[in-house]
Amino acid sequence: MINGKRILCVVPARGGSKGIPLKNLRPIFGKPLVARAGAVANQVPEIDRAVVSTDHDEIAEVAKKAGLAAPFRRPEDLSGDRIGDWDVLHHALREMERIDSVQYDIVVMLQPTSPMRRAEDVSNTIKMLQNENWDAVWTVSETDSKGHPLKQLTISQTGEMNYYSPDGEKIIARQQLTPVYHRNGVAYAITRDCLINQGSIKGARTGALVIDTPQVSIDTEWDISLVEFVMNKNSLA
Repeated sequence: MINGKRILCVVPARGGSKGIPLKNLRPIFGKPLVARAGAVANQVPEIDRAVVSTDHDEIAEVAKKAGLAAPFRRPEDLSGDRIGDWDVLHHALREMERIDSVQYDIVVMLQPTSPMRRAEDVSNTIKMLQNENWDAVWTVSETDSKGHPLKQLTISQTGEMNYYSPDGEKIIARQQLTPVYHRNGVAYAITRDCLINQGSIKGARTGALVIDTPQVSIDTEWDISLVEFVMNKNSLA
């Protein structure tokens, strides 16, 4: 709870995954991804209730052992690979308010695929949302200049290469680039009003909390190797 606001944490962890089968159960240094998310959630003092949203019984059991509640199962129509975050969070919020007979004021999402998050990053996201009166706050990381949109290229069906943006041809040195950022999945904090009344996880006013520590969002086997390398190098295992 923060300033009298009740906080629900949701860890979305469906069973299906095309890139890495049962990705949310994949161990990193012996601990499954969903369990790592649960461990962090339980270190955040502002969180009142932390649950897993899953359609998979084994994920639910692993999550419960890590301190996450699993009082409901996500329905099949919300378990596909084209279901958005809003659908999952809206369902979890409604289910938990029904089950707990309370109203939650803030929903925090912790994606298991970002295993290098710290509890302080989650706390800071919640505090920024509340103290600065945002509709939502997302954690982001600065994008390496090599991945900047103005340095990206496209290739047509005929093989012709071009700049993704016409302004790309004006870029000579990286110092000309305005920094851009990408979601890192560490934390999302969203007001109930934003989810319910605005129907979005990004409201009319959404702030960004920049995370300076290394972060990798896992989609591929290469990402897992990179996470293990970075965690080992920084003694984060």
